[in-house]
Amino acid sequence: MTTAPVMPGETRPRLNPFRAAPNILTLLRICLAPFLVAAILEDRYSLSFGLFVAAGLTDALDGTLARVLKQRTVLGHYLDPVADKLLLSTLFLVLTHKGLIPARVTVLVFGRDVGILVVAAILYAAVGRREFRPSIFGKANTLVQVMAVAAVLLHQLTPVVWVADFRVLALNLTIVLTVVSGLHYAWIASRRPGNSSSASTVAK
Repeated sequence: MTTAPVMPGETRPRLNPFRAAPNILTLLRICLAPFLVAAILEDRYSLSFGLFVAAGLTDALDGTLARVLKQRTVLGHYLDPVADKLLLSTLFLVLTHKGLIPARVTVLVFGRDVGILVVAAILYAAVGRREFRPSIFGKANTLVQVMAVAAVLLHQLTPVVWVADFRVLALNLTIVLTVVSGLHYAWIASRRPGNSSSASTVAK
């Protein structure tokens, strides 16, 4: 492979060595999912809680790096919410299988996500709209889901009362915000037929 010659007086543009760091961290979060699942299925809750905290740190760090380094890419725009959804959905399924999260909570979570995907697909097919920005309720719902998973895992490590109470609160909030955010997305979709030139994003 040949490289273009550098003319006298010209300098090569310096590549930022951290350019791909945010996307690498997002991919790392996806790669953590099977290890988390295996740890939970084997009842290794200390390990699973540690891996979940590590996944949360990569989520916070990749967004911070993307803003600080000004390295927001189209790939990262799609990959980050997909990584969050993949991790949380997988954990809700596994924890429900283990009897640690009520089935009704997981059914609501999946029902909302499938509903959003169906509505987004219909809007794109009907009017060419690809914009489906996350609402404040959707962001709050994602945060509460993270808190619920963390509380469920922590409850397996310590029987203290406040952890048990926090687990119940987080799961109840997940139910409420799942319903509210789902209805809010439906309301937005019915009110705004959309603009086909808008950039798309995945609702979180």
